[in-house]
Amino acid sequence: MTSNPARHSGTVQLTGTAHRLSTALGPSDPSFAMRFTSTPRGARLARRLAAVRLDAWGIPYGTTPHDAVVLIVDELATNAVVHGRVPGRDFEFRLHLAARAVTVRVEVGDTRGERVPPRPGAVRSAGLAESGRGLVLVERLAARWGWHPRAEGPGKTVWAEYALPHWVTETQEGGTERARGTAAPAGAEAPAGAEGGAVGDL
Repeated sequence: MTSNPARHSGTVQLTGTAHRLSTALGPSDPSFAMRFTSTPRGARLARRLAAVRLDAWGIPYGTTPHDAVVLIVDELATNAVVHGRVPGRDFEFRLHLAARAVTVRVEVGDTRGERVPPRPGAVRSAGLAESGRGLVLVERLAARWGWHPRAEGPGKTVWAEYALPHWVTETQEGGTERARGTAAPAGAEAPAGAEGGAVGDL
C-alpha cells in the first residue's frame, strides 16, 4: 500500500502544515506526536510521517504491519479532517510503540466534540455510506479501538491499537526489533497491559 519515499537527509520539512510537539525523529524513541492543519494535506503528511517513523522503529516498508498501521493512521486522520474539523484548529496525532514492541497505538484528536464515532462493535459493515467505511477498516485491522473526550480541551480522541504478532529478532539501535509478521485478525485477544484510554504524556 505504501511506497518508500525518497531517502531523507534527516530533516523533514514541515513549514506551514505541522507543528512539532516531540523531539526530532530518532530510532530509539518509542513515541511520536505532532499537530497538523485540519486539511487533506495535513492528513497526508500525518500518514507520510507515520510511515517514516514506523520504518525507523524497525517496522519496515512493504510489511503487513507497516501497511496496516499506515492505513489506520490514514483513516483516523481523514476522519478528523472531514468530520472533526473546526476552522482554525489543528488535529493532534500520536504514535506509540508499546513496551516490548507488541502493539502500535495510534491516536488522533480533534476539537469537535459534538460529532463522535459509534462505539466499537456498533460499526455497521453493510449499507454504510462512503464516509463511514473508514471505521469498518479500522475495526477489522485493530486489536481494539475506541474514543474518549480530550483531556487537553474540547473535542475527542479516537485511538486504535494494532497487535504486532510475529517477530524475527534483529538487534537494532535502541533495542527495537524488526517486524516480519501479519496482522492479527479483528477481535483477537489484545496483548497484556494494552488498556483503553489515553497514552501518557509523550
